[in-house]
Formats: sequence, structure tokens, C-alpha cells
Amino acid sequence: MEDWNRVRDARGRTGTHHVTYELHLKDGRILRTRISHPVDRTTHGPGIWSHILRDQLDVAEVEFRRCVQDGIKPDRGEPEVPAEALPADLVYLLINRVGLAEPVVAGMTKEEAVARLNRYWTEGS
Repeated sequence: MEDWNRVRDARGRTGTHHVTYELHLKDGRILRTRISHPVDRTTHGPGIWSHILRDQLDVAEVEFRRCVQDGIKPDRGEPEVPAEALPADLVYLLINRVGLAEPVVAGMTKEEAVARLNRYWTEGS
């Protein structure tokens, strides 16, 4: 599931009737939610449930259910890391030594980039 962390108060306690959790997102946002129960031990109404999903968890109900039931994390717009990104030093050499344009390098696979740099080192072109 997601990596929600229980928040402690200034004295190091974790709270009594409310339990607070935070989720740090890669885009810099921090989601915060509190788990509490209504005073009369009933369930929360649809209004408060919508507020929790929208404002605290940043998910639609369908995404929430998929996460709880199937373990599918909600899409919060975080960028995906490419499966095989080019190492920064390889990109630098291709642009500054070999003289390739950035868009050309950006379109290369790792194998193509390494082969191109090897050709430069062995043939000088």
C-alpha cells in the first residue's frame, strides 16, 4: 500500500482519540488525515466521507476502493521514472564531446547512446 506515517505530537505522543497520518508525495505536497470516530459510535455520513476522500486523501472513491481491496495505489500525478534513463555523464559526453543535439540524445536508448559514444572514441566521429 502507500507509505502513510503516523504523526506524533510535540511531546512525542501519538494522540488519544484522533490518530493522524501523513503521506509525503514526490511533488512536495504532504497529505494529512485524521482517523476519528463519531461521538455516538455511528459511522460518518456521506458529506464528511466525501471531504475526507477529496481534501485529505486526494482520491476519488473508486480509487480508494481499488487501493483498499486490490492494493492499486492511486494516481496522484506523480511522474514515473523511465525504466532505463540515460546516465547524466553519458548525456553530457554525447552533447558536449560528440556534438549531438539534446533532442537527438533524448530519443536514444541506452544501448544506442553507448554505441554512439564508443564509435566516437574509436573512430573519432
